[in-house]
Amino acid sequence: MEFLQRAGGALFITMQYVLPQQLLTRGMRWLSSRQTPWVKNLIIRSLTQMFDINIAEADRAVPNGYASANEFFTRELRAGSRPLALAPAWVSPCDGVVSQCGDIENDTLLQAKGFRYSLAELLGDDDVAASYRGGQFVTIYLAPSDYHRVHTPITGLITTHRHIPGQLFSVNNATATAVPRLFSRNERRVFCFGSAGSEAALVMVGALNVGSISTPWGADSEAGALHSVTSLPLPPERLTRGDTLGWFNLGSTVILALPPNVRLEADVKPRAVMRTGQAIAQPVTE
Repeated sequence: MEFLQRAGGALFITMQYVLPQQLLTRGMRWLSSRQTPWVKNLIIRSLTQMFDINIAEADRAVPNGYASANEFFTRELRAGSRPLALAPAWVSPCDGVVSQCGDIENDTLLQAKGFRYSLAELLGDDDVAASYRGGQFVTIYLAPSDYHRVHTPITGLITTHRHIPGQLFSVNNATATAVPRLFSRNERRVFCFGSAGSEAALVMVGALNVGSISTPWGADSEAGALHSVTSLPLPPERLTRGDTLGWFNLGSTVILALPPNVRLEADVKPRAVMRTGQAIAQPVTE
């Protein structure tokens, strides 16, 4: 049985190198955008059962309250579903499971046992990455069953909003333990925040079947649409801790880089379940 599991995992990884990632992702985007009632209802009902999605938290009736499966995937939650931790705590930007976390060592982050990757490459900027040397990071995996909106961990201005093109490997554990530099190879959206006495970098990593990354202020992009590093529009005003930053179609990964004067909470560790708004880090007080 163990041999078969390993063989299946190896085949899954190999197929990702061979299959047309962009074409498959566009196909999933097309299917999830269908608004024919019986089609979108069938998809929504099938996926809620397959992934055991908690529909009680949804802000509308499921499935009839949503115009498409993608609208359901990117749903908002009922008011009060994700209360914010008390300030000055930094808050988790999303729901999901911590895949890795810890210190940023010589500009590198841990991806999985045996694999590290460059923060400068991930952010697409050596100078920006230098601000986080001596800091910490946390990587959160959003499964298809999770709430897919991403929120701001602190109050502040977004000073950088950049799209970096790349591939669309799956970002689940099997791929993270087999594909070197996975997160810095995949297509991604980079946000840098400026805040009083501190700053943060947040990366939304695209993945296979994640058809788009969107923001409330209309800076949207479909997978594969941008072929070079592109600076995207900034929000018209500063964002308050917990405001919506963007959303994924299906599951993916969020990486949060912290400066040296902010430290992760003790209970933030691999396999920990995170919920949007819970305390994820605290400023260091001297």
